[in-house]
Amino acid sequence: MTGSEVSPLFRLAYVPGVMPTKWVRIWNERLPEVPLTLLGVSAAEAFDVLRGGGADAGFVRLPVDRTDLSAIPLYTETTVVVIPKDHHVAALDEVSTEDLADELVLHPLDDTLVWERLPGQPANERPATTADAVELVAAGVGVLVVPQSLARLHHRKDLTFRPVPDAPQSRVALSWPEDATTDLVEQFIGIVRGRTVNSTRGRPPAQAEPKRKRPAAGAASQRKPAAGKSSGKATGKNPRSGSGGPKGGKRGKPRRRS
Repeated sequence: MTGSEVSPLFRLAYVPGVMPTKWVRIWNERLPEVPLTLLGVSAAEAFDVLRGGGADAGFVRLPVDRTDLSAIPLYTETTVVVIPKDHHVAALDEVSTEDLADELVLHPLDDTLVWERLPGQPANERPATTADAVELVAAGVGVLVVPQSLARLHHRKDLTFRPVPDAPQSRVALSWPEDATTDLVEQFIGIVRGRTVNSTRGRPPAQAEPKRKRPAAGAASQRKPAAGKSSGKATGKNPRSGSGGPKGGKRGKPRRRS
């Protein structure tokens, strides 16, 4: 698909916790004639939105099914545990999963972490969303382990969070349908990857200026000698004196024979 076939509108989806502000700002500076529309989607529905043509590209959480979607991993998030401020592990700088062994750890249905084994004690029911789980933490029901961006997104004054280094981590990526890598998608990829405005990626290469032809060997133009300089031809003058006669410009008289 060529740039001329693309609608002059770029639709960007993003999952909770991702802040696309800086990339949107750069887009608006470089392509002010192409409006960018943001579309907030859940982590579970992000891939269906891309496949269904609801967005041109999107910030998603890995893993991504590479069968029909392309993806560029961007960064890995720190995993934290969300707890009440007066919780006993709030005194620690870092919390291990072992520190949560006796805690009721909430596991919402939209959890973005891939666990081999859930830490702590399981709850009788799973909260529908991360937002619901945060409300339960504030009510003192249990604790919640999430990517740090989600802890900040659902921040409350009565809650805090601490890093959990040995917990699984969430990775954020830029994804788009593989068969819909348009010129606008290429432009956004360049912005996300930090390419400068002068980058030629996704743009037609500039035509090189034609080289000047060199003169053929032996065809150099003859130049006239400058005034006052010898042309190299004989003049009949004495080459030593430069004036054709002895110093003073006079000839001596012939001697008489005795």
